[in-house]
Amino acid sequence: MNSDFSRGFKAGIPIALGYFPVSFTFGLIAVNGGIPVWLTIFISFSNLTSAGQFAGTNLIIANVPFIEIALTTFVINIRYMLMSLSLSQKIKANMPMLHRCIIAFGITDETFAVASLEKKELTFSYMIGLIVGPFAGWVLGTATGAMVCSVLPEQVQSAMGIALYAMFIALVIPPSKKSKAALTVTSIGIVISSIFKWTPYINQISDGFRIIIATIVASTIGALLFPKGEEL
Repeated sequence: MNSDFSRGFKAGIPIALGYFPVSFTFGLIAVNGGIPVWLTIFISFSNLTSAGQFAGTNLIIANVPFIEIALTTFVINIRYMLMSLSLSQKIKANMPMLHRCIIAFGITDETFAVASLEKKELTFSYMIGLIVGPFAGWVLGTATGAMVCSVLPEQVQSAMGIALYAMFIALVIPPSKKSKAALTVTSIGIVISSIFKWTPYINQISDGFRIIIATIVASTIGALLFPKGEEL
């Protein structure tokens, strides 16, 4: 086996293990929301976007207009463009465009973090090794969650909706306890979302645009308050 691929694959194993339970939850939520099992699996097979995938799928379930889904996922996932630009400085200069596109597909917060710490030049083999495990973990987790949900009684499927909220709480609380910046941005997002939810007239704004506005405003305020790149 190529040594670069093997090294990348080993580095990606912890990410793959972490992705499985998250994507398992996604599979449960999507099928519970009425999306067919095969389509739920295809969504994860063609996307590797975590929060953007959850948000986009929830908007699909809510039957919001396509433009809102597109804008919401764009705003949430725009960070991947910046990550790809950063990693482009570390890959081989003569790497073919097709290889660059394949690598870009597999860039997530976690694979970016691991790749950015790599001291050597990033080869295509290393990046494929790093990406293949997390990709497999994400798709297999989704497939397992989707198929499990499809055979559960309807009452149990409905109860599974709480899993999404529990997952996001588990993702948000630890970094918020360690970082003032993360706590501030999270709190601002919660306040803005609550305003949109409970304020008369304003609560007429659709779910998609609520997410877009809350994300942009909270992120902008966070960037202004913590301009020196405090770790989130």
